Amino acid sequence: MAPGSRPPKQEAAQKQMAVRLDAIRSAAERVAASHGLDVVDIEFAGADRERILRVFLEKNAAERARLKTDRAQGAVGRTGQAGAGAPDGGFGGGSFGIDQLSGVTHEDCAAFSRDFSVLLDVEDLVPGAAYTLEASSPGLDRKLSKPEDFRRFIGCLVKVQTFEPIRNNRHWQGRLTAAEGNSLTLDLAAVRQNSKSRKTGVSQVEIGLGNIEKARLVPEI
Repeated sequence: MAPGSRPPKQEAAQKQMAVRLDAIRSAAERVAASHGLDVVDIEFAGADRERILRVFLEKNAAERARLKTDRAQGAVGRTGQAGAGAPDGGFGGGSFGIDQLSGVTHEDCAAFSRDFSVLLDVEDLVPGAAYTLEASSPGLDRKLSKPEDFRRFIGCLVKVQTFEPIRNNRHWQGRLTAAEGNSLTLDLAAVRQNSKSRKTGVSQVEIGLGNIEKARLVPEI
């Protein structure tokens, strides 16, 4: 077996899990849509009886627009904690506009979990030992993956890790100032940079979306 290669059984198991996660996500998106929600991310971790399926949710664009209108009309309170019935679900205000907040509540998560659990059992999407289903807002350091995510959070601080180095650096942090076409731009002067970033000698960096391995918001409280 070549160095670094995986045993055939392990590789087959990983492929099977990838397909299963795709099916789980598809099912989660169907249930979420029926509740006015979007699936931000899905994680499946653990082994044996400690397996956990985590689904991160937010209000969909139409529901966020409704919350924004309600807020403008004074129908929604301005403070509150995630999952306590407050539309700020997970962000609690801070530097975010209401159209950027997840908006998800405990009630949303409970209703989603109830319906999604039934579908998971009916379609046998998580075979094997018992597991725990957790549904929540994406949190302050939410993951960014789709082009619309980056456009939505222009003006926010983000942390990006690239597949291929840019100026010999794969880790960047700055304020997202643009997200057009197939790239985004970070203002590096917005935050203190690590020594490797400072050595690049640039005040902003443009990163192709296809070169982004991981990206997350950086909380500003």
